[in-house]
Amino acid sequence: MLNQVVLVGRIVYDLELKKSENLKKYLVLTLAIPRSFKNMEGNYDTDFIRCVAWDNIAENTSLYCHKGDIVGVKGRLQSRNLDKNDKKETVMEVIAEKITFLTSKSTEEKS
Repeated sequence: MLNQVVLVGRIVYDLELKKSENLKKYLVLTLAIPRSFKNMEGNYDTDFIRCVAWDNIAENTSLYCHKGDIVGVKGRLQSRNLDKNDKKETVMEVIAEKITFLTSKSTEEKS
């Protein structure tokens, strides 16, 4: 079996490093990834994909990346069950095993 995801996209929100109940550092980032084909109206749709990074990966990403930066994420898909408004809901997210910093605003401004 294989569960591997590779994404390249732009960070949508400002990043905030958090700590879990057992004091592990984690970071939630959402990537905006435009589709490579046009919809029926002739526009490119964009997917927004939730990714979670832990420990050192989370800490380094929060230090060096910001909203608008382009990153590559290699990881795996994971599902999680939530109880929301007395309903059980399953959420799919990417658990980041490696994040590559591809651009930052400071490098784009110098070009």
